[in-house]
Amino acid sequence: MHKLIATVNVIAWSGFWAFGYLALSADVSNVWQMVTAALLAFGGAAIGVSAYFWLVRYSENSGYAKCSNQVAREHHREAEPA
Repeated sequence: MHKLIATVNVIAWSGFWAFGYLALSADVSNVWQMVTAALLAFGGAAIGVSAYFWLVRYSENSGYAKCSNQVAREHHREAEPA
């Protein structure tokens, strides 16, 4: 499953860069082309970021990557009033 998510990540970021370039290089008089390309670029970025975070979480849980240096939620307590 993680290989599928990695493939989706690469395709989504490729779409972001391709459609982002099209949105920036489109003719100013053709607004619909710019808006469509910008929306597709935003969709590619959103999918790419979510797939990246999924891969990071998977690699930390599987032991492939070192876990982040954060305190676990159950160990974090508010200071009790004296």
